Amino acid sequence: MEVAPQMPKLGMEPIRKAALVKATITEIGRAGSLDVTVGQIAKRAGMSTALAHHYFGSKEEMFLAAMRHILTLYGAEVRGALALSEGPEGRVRAVLAASFSPANFRREAVGAWLNFWVLAQTVPQARRLLAIYQRRLRSNLLAGLRPLAGARADEIADGLGALIDGLYLREVLKSGSPDGRAAVRVALDYLRGRLASRPG
Repeated sequence: MEVAPQMPKLGMEPIRKAALVKATITEIGRAGSLDVTVGQIAKRAGMSTALAHHYFGSKEEMFLAAMRHILTLYGAEVRGALALSEGPEGRVRAVLAASFSPANFRREAVGAWLNFWVLAQTVPQARRLLAIYQRRLRSNLLAGLRPLAGARADEIADGLGALIDGLYLREVLKSGSPDGRAAVRVALDYLRGRLASRPG
């Protein structure tokens, strides 16, 4: 009798790492700072502190892995939104919609972003990650803005980038769930105002 070959089992390491990444985002988002312990993160992930250290080495490495995860999700959402967009303005709207989508503009992610900006001031690896995000955001915005604004596209893209960061920062001080639709409206109002104004 022939025995069917067994499918290889997914190793526990990627599952546990994913659980730790999720727990890191949740704990830092709840605390509003990096002042959480590996023990707290490990407990939320349902494992020991020693095992968490085994997979990541330090809280900083854990947080960087969490930010890579957030940036990967954000990048995928932007690409999906751009694929469905039509025309230059549609491209800009797609980037804004992805930036403030329920998956990206949620309490835990907003808290993680705040701490990511803080970490980037002193940790080169975090600074590099942040620079990659900023370059991609600017590039995606410019692709839609150049046909709309010509020579002013660069300064409008910089303004929109700063506005997105500012809306995330302001959200940290609010209570309740973040309102992504309201944030998109603010950004679109800025865009319309800049496009309607005469170059000075």
